[in-house]
Amino acid sequence: MALSSSIATSDNPLPLLSRRFAFGLSVLIVLLLVLTSAIALGGRWVGQRLSLAGHTLSTETYDITIGEDSLRLAANTIRFPSERVDGVSERVDLYLTFPEMQGYSEANRLNFNDISRSSSLVFLQLSQGTMSRDMSGRLEPIYSHLMEGRPFAGPNGLTAHRLRADAGYAAETLLTAPRPGKPDYVVRCILPPTPDKATAGDCQRDIKIGNDLSLLYRFSSTRLGDWDHIDAALQQFVETRLIKAPASAGVPLP
Repeated sequence: MALSSSIATSDNPLPLLSRRFAFGLSVLIVLLLVLTSAIALGGRWVGQRLSLAGHTLSTETYDITIGEDSLRLAANTIRFPSERVDGVSERVDLYLTFPEMQGYSEANRLNFNDISRSSSLVFLQLSQGTMSRDMSGRLEPIYSHLMEGRPFAGPNGLTAHRLRADAGYAAETLLTAPRPGKPDYVVRCILPPTPDKATAGDCQRDIKIGNDLSLLYRFSSTRLGDWDHIDAALQQFVETRLIKAPASAGVPLP
């Protein structure tokens, strides 16, 4: 009896791979290639995100209102991603290189990412003022009553004052300097035993600016020689970014 034609003969062998199996294998290979490409691209994206670590290269500006003042600030000067939004806010935190007064960029990224270069940064916090006097204004009515012992020579020509242990300023030293035609400069610092022990923000000062803003800023004690330049540069930086209300055109008289 003849064998069924569906059974292979020596002259007509069955293929080693069926068409269905070959098609399925081809689809699997394509999917694997797509998945490999996606992982490579995703890994690159994640790597870039990790290398930025919250920084941004964007110079897009945001209009931020704090109390009675509005500011227009570039994204790469705003420290925290959650604060890079338009609208009303209680505060905004910034960081800048000194003396360039620039935000994060590809050219200066090491200043922001390398802790050994962090002394080149100044850190700002803008919020609505809660006190009637800034740090210079508090020297006579407040700080003068918290000092103990005789003043002594501080770094870079500043005069140093020890604060009472029970005053709430643990380990801080008050540094002052006269300014012609202005209230004395006043800053609080945790002075390191040696310059190499300084941190990026061991000095702190606040000033009033705008209509009702308090500008609190921190910088490294290794920069105390530039105290007057830092103060002036930060004040100018903020003032030039205040959004001025348009002058009223008035109502013409009949």
